[in-house]
Amino acid sequence: MTAFLFGVLSSLAASAIVLVLGLLRGSRPLWWLVAACSWCTGTGLGRVYRHQSSAEQDIARDLSRARWIKVMAGRGNVLTREVFSPLWSGELSPESVQVLLPDPGTRDDSWLDRRSRDVCRFDPGFTPELLRRQVRTNMDYLAHVAGTQRNFALRSFNLPNTCRVIATDRAAYITFYSNSAHGRNSPCLYARAPGLLYSIALQQFDAAWTDSSPALPVPQP
Repeated sequence: MTAFLFGVLSSLAASAIVLVLGLLRGSRPLWWLVAACSWCTGTGLGRVYRHQSSAEQDIARDLSRARWIKVMAGRGNVLTREVFSPLWSGELSPESVQVLLPDPGTRDDSWLDRRSRDVCRFDPGFTPELLRRQVRTNMDYLAHVAGTQRNFALRSFNLPNTCRVIATDRAAYITFYSNSAHGRNSPCLYARAPGLLYSIALQQFDAAWTDSSPALPVPQP
């Protein structure tokens, strides 16, 4: 029993060390070490991007192979960039696309308001209503371009705005939001399916989806 516990603790310690190295360096040569340790621990962690924006090229590649796509974001700017443009142009046709964005219409100290106050502390150009307007703008964008997807669903949620998840049937990209930085400047984890982190990402999305409500209607093409 002692040997078993020692082995488990050693594996966890090794994973923690490699994760820290990945965050500090964010370089591709270290990714094979991250993958090796995740295989030993069953976490499924394949890569660590120092900044969320560094993952966009790989996200685009995984979207092109996806059977289904799930996105939960704090404001949804990535959905309007080139990463998702093949999807909205009709070049890609997955079986289903589910998108969750914070509810911009909820008041009375919503989680969107709490996230907005956090950002105001480190970004002097960020006003309390700016995040709400940005979410509305991105919802309007999706309402117009997503008509190319027959199985597209856009819903809004009012839950702790703590992470961004972009998941497919193959992998998930997870960004945990910081109280002192924009999401684009936060580390992003790549989790393969199957694996512990991948399962956690899907559970987080499914829980938010269950408690969400329909957002803006999507016009038919």
